[in-house]
Amino acid sequence: MTSDRIILAITGASGAQYGLRLLQCLLEAGSEVWLMVSQPAQVVIATETELDLPGRAEEQQAFLGEYFQAAEGQLKVFGREQWMSPVASGSNTARAMVVCPCSSATLSAVANGASRDLIERAADVMLKERRRLILLHREMPVSSIHLENMLKLSREGVVIMPASPGFYHRPADIGDLIDFVVARILDQLEIDHSLLPRWGE
Repeated sequence: MTSDRIILAITGASGAQYGLRLLQCLLEAGSEVWLMVSQPAQVVIATETELDLPGRAEEQQAFLGEYFQAAEGQLKVFGREQWMSPVASGSNTARAMVVCPCSSATLSAVANGASRDLIERAADVMLKERRRLILLHREMPVSSIHLENMLKLSREGVVIMPASPGFYHRPADIGDLIDFVVARILDQLEIDHSLLPRWGE
């Protein structure tokens, strides 16, 4: 298992808690995180959490770095049009990217190579470089268009993870349900965690 550089994008689907908890866990595991937060995600974060996230990337970096007690230089936040940032190029050294949560709009854009903003471009880079890309889709029900986009990306090696928490660990609160999903993402990233017992333990 390794802890290294991970790209994390939080988009405007409901479920901002998944992305924020994943960010916390990645930082606690010692990973360097390159973060992007879409404008719709900022609205969702304000709606679903009590965080008052600043609007500008550099302010978000300072705020979240302090909030999650990140080490110096461990967290870097990029804005939607920072085209000279490392996530926009295949020469960057991030080994994986997670979109958590992933809106259906982002799913569609990635499936069709839109690259209209930095999140979409970063995902397109991961595809073309054959690196790990994980999309935590959070919407129900899904249309045939959504399913076709998922199938297209799955055939390209993308890991599609619906935000579907289990209940066999007898969750006591919402945090346990969030941790179930985040634990599965960390497993895909091959990052050690102790968020919940493994099956059979």
